[in-house]
Amino acid sequence: MSGEATHDAPAPPSAPAGKTAGGNNAYHNFHNDFLHIQDPNERRRLALAEIDKAPFGWYHVRACVVAGVGFFTDSYDIFVVSLLNVMLGIVYFQDLGGKLPQASDNAIKLATSAGTVVGQLGFGYLADVVGRKKMYGLELIVIIFATIGQALASGSPSVNVVGLIIFWRVLLGVGIGGDYPLSSIITSEFATTKWRGAMMGAVFAQQGIGQLTAAFVMLFLTLGFKEALSASASIDQCDGWCGVAVDKMWRALIGFGAVPASIALYYRLTIPETPRYTFDVARDVEKADEDVKAYMSGRSEGQPDDIARVRNRVAAQEQMQVPKASWSDFIRHYSIRKNALLLFGTAGSWFLLDVAFYGVSLNNTVILETIGYSTKGAHNTYDYLYRTAIGNLIIVLAGAVPGYWVSVATLDTLGRKTIQMGGFIILTILFVVWGFAYNHISGNAKLAIFVLAQFFFNFGPNMTTFIIPGEVFPTRYRSTSHGISAASGKIGSIIGQGAIATLRYKNHNTWLDHVLQIYALFMLLGVFTTLCVPETKRKTLEELSGEDQPLPLAATTGSGSDNHDKRPDSS
Repeated sequence: MSGEATHDAPAPPSAPAGKTAGGNNAYHNFHNDFLHIQDPNERRRLALAEIDKAPFGWYHVRACVVAGVGFFTDSYDIFVVSLLNVMLGIVYFQDLGGKLPQASDNAIKLATSAGTVVGQLGFGYLADVVGRKKMYGLELIVIIFATIGQALASGSPSVNVVGLIIFWRVLLGVGIGGDYPLSSIITSEFATTKWRGAMMGAVFAQQGIGQLTAAFVMLFLTLGFKEALSASASIDQCDGWCGVAVDKMWRALIGFGAVPASIALYYRLTIPETPRYTFDVARDVEKADEDVKAYMSGRSEGQPDDIARVRNRVAAQEQMQVPKASWSDFIRHYSIRKNALLLFGTAGSWFLLDVAFYGVSLNNTVILETIGYSTKGAHNTYDYLYRTAIGNLIIVLAGAVPGYWVSVATLDTLGRKTIQMGGFIILTILFVVWGFAYNHISGNAKLAIFVLAQFFFNFGPNMTTFIIPGEVFPTRYRSTSHGISAASGKIGSIIGQGAIATLRYKNHNTWLDHVLQIYALFMLLGVFTTLCVPETKRKTLEELSGEDQPLPLAATTGSGSDNHDKRPDSS
């Protein structure tokens, strides 16, 4: 009987009705190519193959820009904190010499990371449950709201300004955390196989542009308020006119972060659902075909024929070979040693990296003082803030930004695993030399090592730990698994910043070398976790996740118990 139903479905009169107009050399009409195919597995395979082999076009650029602008904002908001804390100390802690207490400095820096862990896990899970499209843009709304709230925060006799800043930065972190898995997987699921590494790398490279912009905005604000800042001989005397100027500066510095986020919001809210999610999780074959066409033509989503959509969706529920997402399937999937090691490799590598990366990057001011670019010789408040801005600008331009873009240029040729392994090895050597020879090398040598470390962080594991989790996991758990990996990294950053980096306060000149030695150990361990991840260059997402292989019927339909713990369908 089922065979008769199969023959009735593609009856000649219904086929033309399902066809859609449009399509040319620039925007191919994939929907009509596969309209005659009744097997949903074959239709899925052919449609995804077209995405994988499509020539690089404006729709790929659009995907990178929409994801990249949000990531630019994330980076700006994260790395601006070291500059923010300098100015908060000047405005609110004149009685302590114009410097933020060590505990407050650490608490503000850690607040964003704490919120980011929540956002990465929460948004990562929800993007697999309700869909990428429904969640994309919500994280930017959170970021915009928290950024504006932070810029308007002010202390009072009953409310400490540091407490308010911490509250808003935790909320900001939730939004930033959501952007990590969403931007990564949306870019990877829309990307062509040949250029997927470069596309994902270009999105992540906006982190360097965000850092650079933070330093430039700080520099321009300092130049703009030069007259007021020059009126005070030192930061502990910056009150009155000078204090008002610095208060305006930090609010403008923070508030600027909401501008690019607001620009990108519309485009994120109107991006189409990724066809891979619609095929594999929603199992809406007709909608997935239409979304491919919509994406290629720049529209927000496809408009499938309702009758064909219902008919094909029922067939897909029965015939699709990709397993349905459920808690029991999630446990079964990661009970397999190979899959568990893969998650350990991505999460462990990100954890080990961020211990050192954020421990160093969020303390640029301390590093600059140590290597000889000190603000201690500043003649007035203007000179102090100017040196701080220029120092951060030098660091970003010298090492960070070049590292990001060298990665983008080589990800699809050298490969992700090669870059990550090489980066961890070189960073281990650099931190060993820096830590153990700390008291025997000059300030210029320390600066050279620091710049090289920044370069190989970004032409190395900082780039690849973001990319690999967006490629190697199955579609139904890709966002959740990326969120787990990213959250592991942020936990590492909390440890690096909150526990290890604080050792430098024991005795600034004595303990910084021991902190660097600890970072060297973490980089060495990263070499071993990298062995758990595969090379992903020039392979389709289905090859990497094993979704191109037929699965047993029991795995695709699920047992009776699976029906009770099945996660909510996106429909």
